[in-house]
Amino acid sequence: MLIVIVKREDNVASDARDRMIAGAARLLAQRGLQATSFSTVLAETGAPRGSIYHHFPGGKDEMVAAAIGATEQNVVALLDFPPGTTVRQVVESFLGAWRVLLTAADFHAGCALVAVTVAADTDEVRERAAQAFGTWLTALAAALRKAGMDTPVAESTAALLLSACEGAVVISRAERDLAPFDTVADTLLTYVDQLA
Repeated sequence: MLIVIVKREDNVASDARDRMIAGAARLLAQRGLQATSFSTVLAETGAPRGSIYHHFPGGKDEMVAAAIGATEQNVVALLDFPPGTTVRQVVESFLGAWRVLLTAADFHAGCALVAVTVAADTDEVRERAAQAFGTWLTALAAALRKAGMDTPVAESTAALLLSACEGAVVISRAERDLAPFDTVADTLLTYVDQLA
């Protein structure tokens, strides 16, 4: 969903790897899977060419899987709410993150996982994207449960929220207009208000 910045220990090797992972995540969200090559990642990040096969000996699929993992964990961190957070606040925060993705990138970025899913050449990469979507659904349902929703309702609401937001982001990005996203967001907020 969101552009990822990954930080690890302060050594040069992990810094280059982290920059490459973050760059790959940005490129996936902005340009898609086909345009996310080692060359474009190196140009995006300034990482040394020699680091490619050192950090990703499994090739492009390994780099893409790492970018998916970073994106996955970034969203999970966004869904970690303090006690006392209401269902509406969880949903507003979730919608707000998607809105920031669209506006901060001036409609030039979407969901990295969608980009991978629609263009994956291998089952392994597609399955890694599916696993990340599953992690997001689990984390979102957990946040809704923590905010007071019953488990079955939280699970179905999480699926609705994620699916609706993904579609709204695609349409808003295509039209370069927030109106489709805002329509979906308002409808989702009305839905969760009615559940309460």
